[in-house]
Amino acid sequence: MKTLDELLSEGVSGRRVLLRADLNVPLDGSTITDDGRIRAVAPTIQALVENGARVTVCSHLGRPKGEPDPQYSLAPVAQRLGEVLDRAVAFATDTVGDDADEKNAALADGEVLLLENLRFNAGETSKDDQVRAEFAGELAAYGDVYVDDAFGAVHRKHASVYDAAKLLPRYAGFLIAKEVEVLSKLTGDAEKPYVVVLGGAKVSDKLAVIENLLQKVDTLIIGGGMAYTFLKAQGHEVGNSLLEADQVATCERYLAEAEKLGVDLLLPVDIATAAEFSADAEAQVTAADAIPGDRMGLDIGPASAELFAERVRAASTVFWNGPMGVFEFPAYAKGTKAVAQALVDSSAYTVVGGGDSAAAVRTLGLPEDGFSHISTGGGASLEYLEGKTLPGLEALEN
Repeated sequence: MKTLDELLSEGVSGRRVLLRADLNVPLDGSTITDDGRIRAVAPTIQALVENGARVTVCSHLGRPKGEPDPQYSLAPVAQRLGEVLDRAVAFATDTVGDDADEKNAALADGEVLLLENLRFNAGETSKDDQVRAEFAGELAAYGDVYVDDAFGAVHRKHASVYDAAKLLPRYAGFLIAKEVEVLSKLTGDAEKPYVVVLGGAKVSDKLAVIENLLQKVDTLIIGGGMAYTFLKAQGHEVGNSLLEADQVATCERYLAEAEKLGVDLLLPVDIATAAEFSADAEAQVTAADAIPGDRMGLDIGPASAELFAERVRAASTVFWNGPMGVFEFPAYAKGTKAVAQALVDSSAYTVVGGGDSAAAVRTLGLPEDGFSHISTGGGASLEYLEGKTLPGLEALEN
């Protein structure tokens, strides 16, 4: 795929660039609670405008139903983007339409416009190829070239990600180029010992990742809610902990497969349990094979945290996706913090797999530059590691 560096070398002064960004940030009302994705795309926008491009940025936010919904407006994002870039960012009150047409046409060299939420138009996510193509055509009219830097959306076959890319000369932004470089390393020749740490709520979300990575890693560490289905597969009772009963047989197969391949599949040895799912619930640490029937696991215990951290510190490559517990509850954030801190302390090549893991890094106050790379795309990262073809990358490559 062609990269932004190649586009810049061709020259962008006076050219209109349609830039797909991932500005899907968490909002509390109109307040942005984590601007990580805005800051992640800023270098690409900055490079374009400093070289005289006229940049029209488009993005989705949340899951509106194909029509305008004020709670998902990108207006607060336009303001924050301007602050991050230290320059004015114009905002179109529609995605394609009179206001967007007028403001796109009025852009001067080095100026930036943000369109309203792409998903306010049903064409963005339509399953009908023709409907998507029509919307993509309207978007493509705003650019002479197309740049995609929305790694968090490349696994979606949406109009702005897939169809619009095919209508213009197309390039990968700095962020996408970096993500592909990092993830290809994790699926190719990762330096060993190679440790993967998977957490989060559900085994079913990570099935294909486990399947693919078992062939490549030395150690697979399982924490978070998904650990309880593995513990059940070992024959242990898990009380009221999160359990996917329909995946127990699959976990049994993974345990057997890991043993056959000589992969260390590490599960928690102790658990921080609670009587109820509440931030105020008192934590009680029990052995992982002795969770009381009336309690639920909300975090790994201290012995597990040290076991996992020790293995991380000894690695040469580490990929981490998914928290070890309910890190949003301070009493149950210790396991996630211990594992994340081990990545920071490690001399390994360390990659954080986006989504909740990236949020945990910021919530727990860990230094973002303490990791080799923090991915901006949880779902996209996982699908890449599963070996899937991602529509947005496919569009850039062809």
